Formats: sequence, structure tokens, C-alpha cells
Amino acid sequence: MGGQGIDRREALRYIAMASVAANHPGFSRWNFGGSANYLPSQSIQQNTDYRPIFFTLDEFQLIDVLTDLIIPEDESPGARAAGVSEFLDFMVANDKSIQVAFRDGLRWLDAHSVRLYSQNYVQLTKEQQNRILRHLAYRENYRPREEEGRIFFSLIRRYTVMGFYTSQIGMEELDSPFLRNVYLEPPGCPHVDDREHLNLDREKAVDR
Repeated sequence: MGGQGIDRREALRYIAMASVAANHPGFSRWNFGGSANYLPSQSIQQNTDYRPIFFTLDEFQLIDVLTDLIIPEDESPGARAAGVSEFLDFMVANDKSIQVAFRDGLRWLDAHSVRLYSQNYVQLTKEQQNRILRHLAYRENYRPREEEGRIFFSLIRRYTVMGFYTSQIGMEELDSPFLRNVYLEPPGCPHVDDREHLNLDREKAVDR
């Protein structure tokens, strides 16, 4: 499910929403890209020991599969490497208004997979999984009696994009101005010959 890029205005809105997750200590993969304590993603030590706080283990596994299909790894890391499933778990746990929609949507998807292929969604081949999503994602592929699935897919895609592009990996993918403006070391004073600023023009200093 490629083509999930976002524009700068949307990115700023997502960053504001995702910043509430920045200080959650339970993440093992997801790392907020707007953190002042910036380190390149390659240097972040990651593990997979994450305990869901809202979803059951089976639901969390399904979330992980879905987010990976929505933003897969290609030449660069995708949603799974960014830990987007962890982000979704945190956000849903802290927003009661979307909890029923997510849980009912996951149940619908599994039931729909059983109707079509006699297996739960995570047990399907990747081609079967993508085939189901294509009918939910693209208008030209819509089918009758799948409206509930289309609503759910729109919801999870929105939160997947939010979780990815506010993560460390996603912001690097965007070449985010937030990261370009972060100093790995504090900048030195440019007035090397006047450290105490005794000769600095007062009006210019105020303007700055």
C-alpha cells in the first residue's frame, strides 16, 4: 500500500498529536522524531519486548501486520521497523473515542478473511492480505457489503501514517526540518573576539 506520503501542514498536525506519546517509557521500537534528544535512527538500540497496553496479543499481531502492509519496507525502513504498531496501541489506549472502532474493525477483518479464505487475516498469504486491502483502499476496487471494512481501513491507515511520519525513522524519511535544525552539539558563540559582547551593537542585539 504505497503512496502514503504527507505534506508539511499535515506533518505538523500529526507531530502535535503524537507528541503526547513522546514520554511513554514502554516503547521498544517507536521513537518520537521530534525529541530534543535526537540520535540517528541507526544508533538507537531496539528490541521487540513490547507489552500492549490496550490490544490483546492477537490483536496487536494483526495491527503489526496491517501497518507493515500499509507502509512496507522497500529501499528504506517501513512501519514495522519504526514500531508503528506500538504507537497505535498507545494512542488507542489513551483515546476512548476510537477504541470501539479499532476493536470492531479488527474483528470485522478477521471474520471477512474467514469468509473469503477460511483463515484469520494473519494466517493468509501476503498476496491474499494485500488483495483484501486493495478492495478496501481504492475506490475503483470497492465491493458491496464491505463499507465497515473501508471505514476501518481508512482509520488504521490514518493512524499508521501518523505513527510513521512522527517517528524517528519517518522524520528522517521526510528529511524533516525539525531534524535538520537539531544540533548534535550546542553551537559555539559566533563572536569569538568579543565573548562578553562588550562591543556588540545594542540595537542589533535587541533585534536578534
